[in-house]
Amino acid sequence: MSKKAIAPLALTAVLAALLAGCVKHGQYAPGASAAPAAGAADQALEARVEEMMLTSFKATGIAALDRQIRDEVQKACSSPVQPDAATMQRLEAAQMATIQWPSNGDFTGGDWKEGARIAISGRGLTWTDASPDNNGGGCYNCHAMDPDEVSAGTIGPSLVGYARLRGNSEEIVRYTWGKLWNAKAYNACSNMPRNGYGKILTETQIRHLMAYLFDPASPVNK
Repeated sequence: MSKKAIAPLALTAVLAALLAGCVKHGQYAPGASAAPAAGAADQALEARVEEMMLTSFKATGIAALDRQIRDEVQKACSSPVQPDAATMQRLEAAQMATIQWPSNGDFTGGDWKEGARIAISGRGLTWTDASPDNNGGGCYNCHAMDPDEVSAGTIGPSLVGYARLRGNSEEIVRYTWGKLWNAKAYNACSNMPRNGYGKILTETQIRHLMAYLFDPASPVNK
């Protein structure tokens, strides 16, 4: 294993040990609905972890260090204690407000063939990209879509027959767009990337993916 591969693993081990220490010493009580207010020592420890993250990585290509900065949702959902129901509702409402609906009112008028290319590309603002404009999606990392595609993930639900099974009502179309734009608006701790909000995919690319999911001619719906 190369030194470059060892460094992130070592950092992960250190962070895990720090978090384990927090649990061991009662900062996060198992089964508690929310973490207690952090004292001065806890805040100092968190500051050290933040500093470690920022100093252990460097900007490469289009991958800048701002990727290390966690927003409120990421901080809450990466805590050893998951947010309570009220906190989840507040976070989801804030994320819902970030969704940008189609500027021209057209949700599904993209090219499903282009959507298929984006879905299978496996890209998404990787550090080797020259710019954000040559990015792509990693949909098949987590989902099955085209039933003939054998390289499909199982982390997320199968999307085979998406529109054929769910229909194309205004409600389901809007939900699908919103989910692609910012999945955390519907589940704050969702593992799905915030494609639109995070600028992983453009509005046009999302429209192509919508066509891939809804167009009757798409292999997804065969």
